[in-house]
Amino acid sequence: MKKNIFFLILVMVISSCKNDKNLSGRKIEITGSSVQESSVQIHKDKNTVKERFSAPKNFTWVEEQPDSFGYFIENFKLKPYGSEILKYDGTPISTQHLHEAIFDIDTGNKDLQQCADAVIRLRAEYLFRAKKFDDIRFHFTSGDLATWNDYKNGVRAFVNGNSVSFRKTAAFDDSYQNFRNYLDLVFTYAGTISLNKETKPISRNADLKTGDILITAGSPGHVVLIAGVCKNKEGKKLFLLTEGFTPAQSIHLLSNPFNKNISPWYDLDVNSSETKTARYIFKPSNFRHF
Repeated sequence: MKKNIFFLILVMVISSCKNDKNLSGRKIEITGSSVQESSVQIHKDKNTVKERFSAPKNFTWVEEQPDSFGYFIENFKLKPYGSEILKYDGTPISTQHLHEAIFDIDTGNKDLQQCADAVIRLRAEYLFRAKKFDDIRFHFTSGDLATWNDYKNGVRAFVNGNSVSFRKTAAFDDSYQNFRNYLDLVFTYAGTISLNKETKPISRNADLKTGDILITAGSPGHVVLIAGVCKNKEGKKLFLLTEGFTPAQSIHLLSNPFNKNISPWYDLDVNSSETKTARYIFKPSNFRHF
C-alpha cells in the first residue's frame, strides 16, 4: 500500500533531537566546576539502576510490578561506574560531567539512535524480551505504521520521493539481529513527533512512574525517560532520568546540577511551566506514558 508522506525526509530530520545543536536557548551547558558532591549514596560496585542509586534521606524506592516496563528499566544493567558517553563511532563526547551512569546497551554504528530513538529502543527491548511481539509497533513521523510482525515476515518499507510503500521482499527471520535491523528502520523515520502521538498525557504528579517520558515534540525536539522513582511518607516523589542525545551516543542516566544535594534524583512537577534537566530545558512540561 502507498500513502502520501509529503516532505517525509524533511519532517524526519526536524522531528527528533537531530537538530539539538541549535536549541535556541533550550540546550544547557554547565561547566564541570559547577558540579558539587551529592549526599545521595551511590553504590559504585552495583550493576543495575536500582542497586546503584540509593533514594535520598527519608525516601524509599517505589516498587514496580515484575513484568512491567518500569521494572525492566530500574533493573537494567549498567556499565561500570565512571564509564564515558561514547558516540556511535566509539569516540567520547566532550561533555562527560552531566551523567551518573551508562546503560549497558549498544548504540549501533550509525548516527541513528538519538533521543526519541533511545526511548523507542528501551521500550522495544522490553517488549521483545517479554515476548510481547504484537506490541512492537511504531509509527513513522509520516503516520505510516511499521510493525515487528510485518518486518520479521519479510515486509520492507520503500521510500520513493513523497511516498512510502510496504512490500514483502525477504524471508521470515525472527532473530535478534533482524530485530535490530527493524529498529534501525524505525530510528530513521520516527522521532519526537511520532513518539508524542503514541503516548498519552499525564496530568497528576501521583501518576508519574518509571518508564514515563518528558518530551518536546517538534523542531528541535527532545525526550527523557524516567528511570526510577522514590517516595517519602507524605507521598512526594523524586525521579531518575535517562536519555539519548545527538549525535547518536550511549544511553545515559543524568546527574542533577540544579539540586546537587539530591543528584541524580530530580523533583518533577507535571504542572510546571518548564522543566530543567542537565542538558535540556523542556518548555512546557509535557509528561506522557505508553
